[in-house]
Amino acid sequence: MRMMFKSLVLLAIAMAFGTASGALAQSSYKIQPGDALQVEVLEDPNLNRTVLVLPDGSISFPLVGSIKASGRSIDSLSSSLASGLASNFNTQPTVFVSLQALAPPPVATVPVPVVGPTVDVYVMGEVVAQGKIAAAEGTTLLQILAEAGGLTRFAARKRIELRREDRATGNVRKYLYNYDGTGVSIRGNTVLGAGDVIVVPARRLFE
Repeated sequence: MRMMFKSLVLLAIAMAFGTASGALAQSSYKIQPGDALQVEVLEDPNLNRTVLVLPDGSISFPLVGSIKASGRSIDSLSSSLASGLASNFNTQPTVFVSLQALAPPPVATVPVPVVGPTVDVYVMGEVVAQGKIAAAEGTTLLQILAEAGGLTRFAARKRIELRREDRATGNVRKYLYNYDGTGVSIRGNTVLGAGDVIVVPARRLFE
């Protein structure tokens, strides 16, 4: 009986040590582009979500907007999000950030059969399904938003960005798209090219 009790105690200590080690590893980890982060706001569970770190190292979060994440620790990002949300609460909210998934490693080039030509397009921000989409050539901006599951209720519908790299200069140009179809902007029937990034930012407080 004593041996069983001793074994259970040792197992509990080992589990606690493993949990503490995991927490320590997360707190010292430096966030990288492509990481998936789970953000929880204790005072408003409606804000809880998984966010992807964009190629430029930023994330987009409701009521905060775009914020730099790459190169920072989990604790540092938690503090910045809490500060950014503070004006929307009576007291500064409690924000928990955890690493849900590491950025996937580069995929080795392996010949694979494909059905028709495709281009890799990236959709980030306030859409239902973020990430890389292998889109058929000729896919439009509006169609790729549909493939990403559509916009969330926090989306800034009038400030959707298409980011496209100029291959001659390496500069990235931003084009604005208004989902509601008013004002001067690119249209939903804009055809996407390889490497295009669509960013749907979170709407501001009174937007």
